[in-house]
Amino acid sequence: MSASTRKRRWLTICAITASATLVAIPAGAAPGGDSSPFGVRTLAQLAAEREQSVGTMSPSLSAEDDDGNEADEIAEGAAQYAEARTSPGVVAPGAYGAAWTSLTNLPSTGGSWRHVTDQPYDSDDPRYRDYASNSSGGAGYVTGRMAAMAADDDGYVYAGSAGGGVWRSRTGGGRWQPISDRLSSQSTGALALDGAGRLWLGTGEATTNADAYLGSGVYLLSDPHHGTFSARTRVGGDELESTTIHHLRFGGGKVWAATSTGVWSHSTKTLSGAWKREFAPNPDYLPGGSKADDESAPYKNIANDIAIDPKNPGKVVLAIGWRSGDDYNGFYTKVNGVWTRITSGFGDLPTDADGVGNVTFARSADGSRYYAIDQSPEQLNTNPDSGLEGIFVSKSGSPTGPWTKIADYKGLAASGSALTDSGYMPGVQAWYNQFLTVDPSDPEHVYAGLEEVFETKDGGSNWSAVGPYWNFGFPCWSIDPAKQTGDCHQTTHPDQHGVAIGRYHGRTWVYVGNDGGVYKRPLTGSQDASGHATDWTSLNDGTMDTLQYYSVGVGKDPTYGGLSVTGGLQDNGQSILRSNDKVMGSNFGGDGGDTLTDPANGCNIAEEYVYLAVQVTQNCAVNDGSWIDDPSKITSYGVAPADNATGEARFIAPLAADLKDSATWIAGGRHVWVQTHGYAIRSGDEWKSVYDLGAGRTATAVASSGGKVYAAWCGPCNNQGFARGISVGNADGTGWHDITLPVDGTVPNRYLSGFAIDPKNSAHVYLAVNGFSRHWTEGPGAGVGHVFESTDGGTTWKDISANLPDVPTNSAVVTPNGGLAVATDLGVVYRAPGRTKWQRVGSLPAVAVLQLKLSPDGSTLYAATHGRGIHTFKVRDCG
Repeated sequence: MSASTRKRRWLTICAITASATLVAIPAGAAPGGDSSPFGVRTLAQLAAEREQSVGTMSPSLSAEDDDGNEADEIAEGAAQYAEARTSPGVVAPGAYGAAWTSLTNLPSTGGSWRHVTDQPYDSDDPRYRDYASNSSGGAGYVTGRMAAMAADDDGYVYAGSAGGGVWRSRTGGGRWQPISDRLSSQSTGALALDGAGRLWLGTGEATTNADAYLGSGVYLLSDPHHGTFSARTRVGGDELESTTIHHLRFGGGKVWAATSTGVWSHSTKTLSGAWKREFAPNPDYLPGGSKADDESAPYKNIANDIAIDPKNPGKVVLAIGWRSGDDYNGFYTKVNGVWTRITSGFGDLPTDADGVGNVTFARSADGSRYYAIDQSPEQLNTNPDSGLEGIFVSKSGSPTGPWTKIADYKGLAASGSALTDSGYMPGVQAWYNQFLTVDPSDPEHVYAGLEEVFETKDGGSNWSAVGPYWNFGFPCWSIDPAKQTGDCHQTTHPDQHGVAIGRYHGRTWVYVGNDGGVYKRPLTGSQDASGHATDWTSLNDGTMDTLQYYSVGVGKDPTYGGLSVTGGLQDNGQSILRSNDKVMGSNFGGDGGDTLTDPANGCNIAEEYVYLAVQVTQNCAVNDGSWIDDPSKITSYGVAPADNATGEARFIAPLAADLKDSATWIAGGRHVWVQTHGYAIRSGDEWKSVYDLGAGRTATAVASSGGKVYAAWCGPCNNQGFARGISVGNADGTGWHDITLPVDGTVPNRYLSGFAIDPKNSAHVYLAVNGFSRHWTEGPGAGVGHVFESTDGGTTWKDISANLPDVPTNSAVVTPNGGLAVATDLGVVYRAPGRTKWQRVGSLPAVAVLQLKLSPDGSTLYAATHGRGIHTFKVRDCG
C-alpha cells in the first residue's frame, strides 16, 4: 500500500453569517480545497508498513484507496457545499442579512437550548485507538477552526473562529468567553489590536474555501478586556457587507482592509463615515458593475494583504489576486498617484500573474525586516506536491524590496516535516493555510504557518517544523503509550490560519489558530533533536465550543445508562460523548459526514467519511490499539457501497435508516442503495442497488419509512445547467419512478436537502429546499419557498413556507405531537400541529444548523450546528 492511500481529509467550512453572500467555485477552479490531508487512516497505514495484514481487518476500505489528488477532492467537496446554497445561479449580496432580520422578528417558542458538547474534546482519547481514528497523533484537545488570533501583554487572548464567533481569554488562553454573539455574522476574517489597545474585527472568513461565508463588515471594541461586540460597534457604513476580510493593517492614521472586493481604508480616529475603496482591479465585476452577474465576479477583485512601509506610511504595497490565477494577480503600489502593478526590481519575489496567489506579509517591530509567504497559482495548478512559491524577506525593511527567498517547500520538508510520510509536501494547501509573524524583540525570529508550524531563529537560514503535522510515522511513535518514547511530544492540529504573540505572567507566548482550535508555546521554546517543539499546550479546554458538525446521532448507552451522543465533524472526525464522560472522545478520524445511531444501543453506530465511505462499529469503536498486533481485534468495519469506489456520490452523501425498521438502511450516490443487515453489516457487498438515478445525477437526500423510499437528486449540481428531481420507490426495488418537477413548477429548481416523513403515514412527507428564492438568486426556476408538503407520496407538493424567512433549509423532523421542526442556515424554526405559521426555536447565535434528530423517546431535539457544537431543546417547549 502506498503512503498516499487511505487518506483522511479534514475539510473545513465556516459557519453562516447573516450578511453573507455564498459563492460557488466555478468549473475549472483551482485544485486544492479547504482542508489538509490530516486524518490519514494512519494506523492502518502504519500497520501495513509493519507487514500486518490490514486487508483482513476490514472487508472494505475502498473509501481511502484512491491515488488521485486529494486537494482536488477537497475542493470538490467545498464547492458542493456552496452549490447547495447558490444553484441554479448567483446569490446577490445581502441575502443572509435579510434572512437574519426576518428570523429575529419571528415569534419565539418557550424554552431554551441546552449546550451538550460543552466539555473538552480529546482527539487523542486512548479509549478509541481504533484503526480509523487519529488517536495518538498528538493534537490533544481540539475544537473548531480558528481563522484569526490576537493577544496583548496583559494576558488577554482573542480567538476568531470560522463559524462560532470571537472568544476572549483573560488568563493567557483558556477559560474562554464569547464576545460576538450579538452580531449577525459569526464568521471571522481578521482580528487586530491597534496601538491604542483597541480590538478590530473583520468579519467574513477569507481562506477562499468555496464554502466560506461573507461577513457584515468591520467592528471595533475600544475596551476589549471587558466589552462585547454589537451592531453599534461597526466601523463605517455598509460598504464591507457581503465581503470577506483577509487582513486588517494600520498605517498613516488609517486602518486598511484587504477584502474580496478590493482594498479599503478608513480613519482610525473618526469611526463614522464611509469606507474608501482604495483599489479594485476589476471594478466592472463589483456589485452594481456591468459584469456583476458574471459567475466569475466573486474572484475578480480579491485582495490578500497590505504591506505598509514603517518608515514611510505613504509607501504601500498591495498583494492582489485569486489563488488559482488570473491576469490581474500581482503586487501593486502607487506611482504618481495611480495604483500600478510592480513588474521589476522586486528581487526573488515573483511579479508575474502566475507566480502571485495568496500572500501574507509580516514586518519586524524595529522596521528592519519585511517577510512574505507567497502561494503560486502555477504551482497550485501543476504541482501535486505543493502550491508554495516560497517564504521571502526584504532586508531593507521596505515592502518594495528587494526580496530574497529564504525557504521553499523542499527545504521546509527537510526541516522535520511530517507531511512527507503522507505523500505531500509543505504548502500543499498554501492558498488556504498561511500565517506569518515576527518576534517583536528579534527581527530574525519568525514563525510561519502552512499545514504545519515552522520557526526560524536566524532570518530563514535554518527552519524547524516546531508544530509537525502529527506524530505518526516518527520513530518515537507507538500506539501503546507505555511504549512511546519521550521524543513524541504534543503537537498542534494541522492547517494553520492565525497567529499572535502576547505576554502572560511575565512570559511571552506564541498563539496559533488552526483547524483544531488554539495552541500556545513559549515564544522561544524548547525543541527536540528533530526540531519539533516539546512545549505546545492545547488551549481547547471545552469552554470554547466552535465544533462544526454535519450530523448528530443519539442512542441509549448500553454500558452506563443515559444517552450516547455522536456526530460527524468538519476537520475533527467523529465525536462520541457517553453519559458518564467528563471528556468527549474521538473514535473516527478525518472528516465526519452523516451518522446513524441505533436508538436502542448508542454503541451501534454507522459513521460516514466522504463519498459514502461508511464505517460501522458495534462497541462505540472502543479499542486500545491491540489490533495492530492482532487484526482480529478490530472494532470497526468499512462497508462502503460501490458508488464510493466509482466516485458517484456527493462529498457528504445522504444516509438514513428506515423509520419503522432500523435494520434497513438507505444510502444515496448515483444509485439508491439498500442494505437490511443493520449494524451487523460487515461488507460493502451487502448493499443492493434498487434504483439508478442516471448518469450525471447524484442523491442529495434520502428517507424511508415502512419500506417506502424517497430520494432527491441533482445533476448537473452546479449553476451551469443545474437540475434537480425526486425519485420514489420501495426498499425491495419495486415501484421506482421519477416525480415530475417542472423547472417553473411548485417546487423550485434549487437544491433539495432533506425529507421528513410522517411516522404515521409514509405517503405524508415534507421536503426542505436549500438556497435562496428568486428575489436573491439569478438563475432559471429559482422560485420561492423552502418547505413543501406532500400527502400523496410525493406526486404533488404544496408550499407551506408561509412566514418562514428566505433562508436555506437543511433538514426537518416530524415531532411526536405532529409538529414540524426545520433546521436552517441561521437556526431552527418550528410549526406547531394545526398551525400554518412558523416560530423561532430558542435564540441560537447566527449559526447554521445542518441536521436535527430526536432522542430515542422523542422528547428532545438534537441540533448539529456548524460552528457551535451540539445543542438540545425539549419538544414540549416548542408549543
